[in-house]
Amino acid sequence: MSSVTPSESSRIQGSDLAPLHYKPFSSHEHYQQVIDAHRKLLESGFYFGPIGGLEAKALLSKEEPGTFLIRDSSDRRYFFTLSVQTVYGTRNLRIHSEEGGFFLENDYQNKKKVPQFDCVLKLIMFYMGRGRDVQLTVDGASEESMETIYLMDSRGIKTPLELLKPLKISPSSLKHICRRALNRTGQGEVQQLPQALRDFMKKYDASI
Repeated sequence: MSSVTPSESSRIQGSDLAPLHYKPFSSHEHYQQVIDAHRKLLESGFYFGPIGGLEAKALLSKEEPGTFLIRDSSDRRYFFTLSVQTVYGTRNLRIHSEEGGFFLENDYQNKKKVPQFDCVLKLIMFYMGRGRDVQLTVDGASEESMETIYLMDSRGIKTPLELLKPLKISPSSLKHICRRALNRTGQGEVQQLPQALRDFMKKYDASI
């Protein structure tokens, strides 16, 4: 299998991500998958780029549980990290990247294979609303929903995952809001749009 190293990929247009990481790409297809994911994240409004875990914690600590953001991973073996506010505080989950796609690290006791996605946004949409965090009762005890999804955070701690809303860097433009709304309605309506608008829609095919 061919390998695209950071020095090689830096000669390819759009490779501003590569010099920041030591993780090699397993193929040109893998490289292109990461670059495409990065471009879509730049459009998302909740990609904070090269901030660290402490900065993510400062941003999320005042938010409700379930609020999340995507940032560059502080560990150079990974490209992106999902930082999410939980009832236990801010947790950071590394987003693994292989040629098969992007995925989160499963709870070690869970033998089920975690799903992989060709885009980070698709990964986020898959988990949004699927898990429920631990709810604290009046007397301080905790109750867990049967639907709780557990994954491993960057410290190897079993973390209940609940993604409810992204933390936005700034308000979305009207064009982007309309694009997300159209993405929620399905591709049938998109195909009826003029070609220029269809090209605009292809640049961001998520509803979040």
